[in-house]
This record gives sequence, structure tokens and C-alpha cells, in this order.
Amino acid sequence: MDPANDERGVTEANVTSADPHAWLEEVEGREQLDWVRARNAETAVALETARFQELQAGILEVLDSQEKIPELQKRGEYLYNHWTDADHVRGLWRRTTLESFASGAPAWQVLIDLDALSEAEGVNWVWHGASLLPHDYRRALVWLSRGGSDANTMREFDIENRTFLEHGFELPESKGSAQWADLSGDRLLVARDFGEGSMTTSGYPRSVRLWQRGTPLSEATELFTAEQTDMGVWAHHDFTEGHEHTFLMRMVAFYDADFYLLDADNQPQHLDIPRHSDPKLHRRWLFVEPRKAWEVGGQKHAAGSLLAIELQRFISGARDFETLFTPSETTSLTQTVATRNHLILNVLDDVKNKLTVLTHGASGWQSSALDLSDLSGDGAGTNEPLTVSVRPVDPEHDDALWVTVEGFLTPTTLALVEVDAAGVTSARVLRTLPSYFDAAGLEVEQRFVTSDDGTRVPYFQIGARDRSGPAPTLLYGYGGFEVSEVPVYSGAIGRAWLERGGVYVLANIRGGGEYGPRWHQAALKQHRRRAYEDFAAVARDLVEHGVTTRAQLGVRGGSNGGLLIGNMLMSYPDLFSAAVCQVPLLDMKRYSHLLAGASWMAEYGD
Repeated sequence: MDPANDERGVTEANVTSADPHAWLEEVEGREQLDWVRARNAETAVALETARFQELQAGILEVLDSQEKIPELQKRGEYLYNHWTDADHVRGLWRRTTLESFASGAPAWQVLIDLDALSEAEGVNWVWHGASLLPHDYRRALVWLSRGGSDANTMREFDIENRTFLEHGFELPESKGSAQWADLSGDRLLVARDFGEGSMTTSGYPRSVRLWQRGTPLSEATELFTAEQTDMGVWAHHDFTEGHEHTFLMRMVAFYDADFYLLDADNQPQHLDIPRHSDPKLHRRWLFVEPRKAWEVGGQKHAAGSLLAIELQRFISGARDFETLFTPSETTSLTQTVATRNHLILNVLDDVKNKLTVLTHGASGWQSSALDLSDLSGDGAGTNEPLTVSVRPVDPEHDDALWVTVEGFLTPTTLALVEVDAAGVTSARVLRTLPSYFDAAGLEVEQRFVTSDDGTRVPYFQIGARDRSGPAPTLLYGYGGFEVSEVPVYSGAIGRAWLERGGVYVLANIRGGGEYGPRWHQAALKQHRRRAYEDFAAVARDLVEHGVTTRAQLGVRGGSNGGLLIGNMLMSYPDLFSAAVCQVPLLDMKRYSHLLAGASWMAEYGD
């Protein structure tokens, strides 16, 4: 904030005293929640019409569909999944084999029924994940959240007996994490609330400790402590055989972190890479993605590039990084995925995916295109741009990938893809979503508009091919935290909007990651208004081209996108006639005092 705008200056005391709603910041207080319930009741009276009930039923049918594609994690011989539907609201943690899943009618073994557990313990448990002990896979650290809060509890679980261990590892409720520290399963890397002064001003742990089974948590050995004003600290142990490392990250703020490896004496050794970078370790390699230009080893590397060097050579002082990717005006690196022998680069080129396989051999890094034409087809006959995302199946042991392909009008397909240096060796389709809405006659267009400062801004427009005139249009945006908005298949949007004649528009405004770090950094802090100017430019373009009218245009966004919509309401109310402002961040004077708000100052300033 600029104190020149206020003779008093902005202080916590005068902002709080001037704000009659500051008491609502206690998010779990009884009076505060009663106030929220009363506002919800007013909204329900206004919105829950017969038409609303019809829309809700159609959307719930999509969300509770048994045809949803499970997100799978392979551990050993099993595929693990957390599943929710109408009968299992809190969900089932379950497993099956690849052969069974590929059959189309998998036999699932239920490990934890969260609905039954919640009823038995009288707690509304929400699933926050599980971490299986590598190579053994007989035990897991299970994370549960009370009512969906950011704070977790952790319990150790016996996979084979499907029970929580009576005297296993257990952590009370706190923000934080715990990771297996070695293959014995008798030590954990723990970052959590250890008592007074152990959490940062952002509400995250500032201490990582090594906890030995059978000893009190209070006796865990401290390995690293961040500053109280930092965002937090995280730890991870890589169990890759022959390449084991314990990796520590001290986050000062978003996009600003120090990185360390523990040596043989459990002492943190700082990695001499930029604090604005995103490093990855895989087998013998260190990969670095700088968010700003970086000059090292006599070379200047562009922001958003991908660099590689052997870790041991780097530790010994070498700085001759190899450049594996350099962005252009239209391209950015959106995913870097390692398998046992390859590196998969997922590049956005004007917000459309291109995948490349990199393999290191005797003559250095070799590249080839990853051919997924058998999976992508032509967008269900619409020639629409499709989004491709990849995840490694088991990067320690093989070169397989989980690959998903989808578009605004093309239902999601999940495939198991085996990769070699020349591209795909096999692609096995495992699941394809049914069509949740009638896409006949609909089309997808990618268009570009010029923002106030001359910047070229892309957006996607989905609607009827033979539209005869302006139509009701819903414009969505986010524009923050380097998050890229790409085509995805949404049965809910299709049923509730597109199928009824509406036009849906997705804006790729600055603040996102569609064109890499530069696109994000262009709308940081004092430059935030550029994101709103971009969004306004898209809104004007839709009206100018006769897609819609001001009276028929609505805008929508949530969280950081809610801040976007709040700004549109205040600065551009003449451009649209409806707004959906979801879970918005709006109080820019006091947001840094709310929950994890202090950690967002790298995005907005204070």
C-alpha cells in the first residue's frame, strides 16, 4: 500500500478499527459461522427456484457418475485411488491391479471407508492423502482433515490388515507434513506445529525434525529451521535406489526459496541455484527452471528455460548447464516429467500442447516428438484444441506414463503409454468419459484481442456453430499464481450452459502461466491492473464481434479469480450485467493477516 494515499498511513490498528467486519476473520468462531449461515439462507431463498433444482440435479448426476475416471497411483503391484460418489460422500480409499482396472470392471479392495470412519468417530473426516512406505508398501501414513480444513491429522495404517496401527506413528491436528525418512519405516521427516514459535507468520511450519519410532515427538532431532517471517519449510526423501537424497526447501515467499540437501551427517548443504528457480532431482540429474534470466558458467539463461547438469558435478563446482528448453514469444514449459530413462517436456504453444521426449545417451541429450495421435484424434470431429497432461507411473522402475487427453467438447481419455527415445511404443486406452452433454453443433474457437497496452491476449470461445445472433455468454478468468487456464471437459458447464444455448469463454489473461514466467510477472503487485485490463478487453471483443451484448454477458471467477471479479465490478461495471464472485479474496488491506494470507504478498504486495 502507498501511505501517501492516507495521511495516517495504513496500520493494522487503524484498518481494523475502520472495518466493522473485522470480527469475521475468526473463521471457526460460533458467532461468525452463525452469521455465514444466515447469509447462506438469504441466498438460498433468492436462488433455489424450480429451475435451480433442475440444474442442480443435472450437475449432481455428472459429479456422482460411476463413469468418472479415477486418479490412479501405482505402488508396487497395485493401483490406489480415493473415490467419492453419491453413496460415499467422504469417499473410499481403495486399490486394484492394473489388469483388473484394464478389464473395465475392476475388483476394488476397500482399505478405508471414510464415511464409516466418520460415523464411528463422530468427526467429519475429509481425505487429504496417503503415503506408502516405498519398496515395502505394507504401511502408509494417512492424512485426514477435520471438516476439510488446511490442518491435518496423521495416522499410520497397516495395508494388509486394513487397520490403523495401535502404537504406530500418529500426529495431532496441525498444518504441516510428514515423510518417510528411510526404508526401515522407523523414522519420519516431520514439519508441523511443535509449540510456541514453531510456525511462521503465514501459518506453516518453520522447523523440520527427524522423529524416531518409539520416542516422543518432543525429542525429535531438529534438522533445519526457517525464519518466522518466511512462508515455511518442507522436506522430501527420494528413495530411488542408488540416488537417495533428502531435499529441504525453505520458502521465503511464493517464487522465492532456498534449497538444501542433507549430507551424511544430516547437515543441510545449500544448493547454489537462484531463489526464484524451480529445481528437480531425478537419478543423477539436477534440473533447474529459472523464473528470471540467470547468468551462470559464462552463459545467460532465459527465464522459463530448462537447464540440466549432473548433480555430483554441480556439487563439485561445475556450472556448465545444458539448455534443454528455451521459451519463445508463444511457447512456455508447462510440465517437466521424468520417467526412469526419459524426460518428457510438455510445452504450451499459444495455449496448445506439444510433447517432446528427451533421452540422454553417449552423444548427449536427444529429442523426439511424443506422438499421441492415436489418442487425440481430431477432437471428436470438431478439430478443437485438446489438452494433454502426463504423469509418471513409476519413475524409479519404468518409462510408463499416465496420459489424459481432453477438450471443451471432447470427453477425457485416460491411457497408459510406454515411451522409448523414438516416441510412443504403445498406448493403451484404459477409460474414456461418456458424453455428459450433446456437443453436436458446437464449436471451439481460439481468438486473440489486444489489451490496453498493446499486449496480445488469447481466449477460447465455445458455442453454437450456426449461432444467428448474440447469445447469453459466461466469461471466466483467473489470472494469478502462474496458473495456466487450458481446455478441459466439464460435464457441468456443458449441461447447465452450453447445451442450453449459452456461449462459454475462457480468458488467458496475464498473471497466469500460459506464456511462462513473463506472463505471470507482467501482472504482479503494482502491475496487477494489467490482468483486469486484459479481461475487460476480452469482454469488449465479445460484444464488438456480436457474440453477445452487455445485457447478456456474465463474468465469473473464484479465489484469486474472485479478486478479478471484484475489480471488474468496481472498475468495469458497464461491460457486463451479471457476476459470479466465488470464495473471493477482496480485502486487500487486511488479507495478509488472514490464515495463509501473508504468503501471498509475493503476488500482490501489502
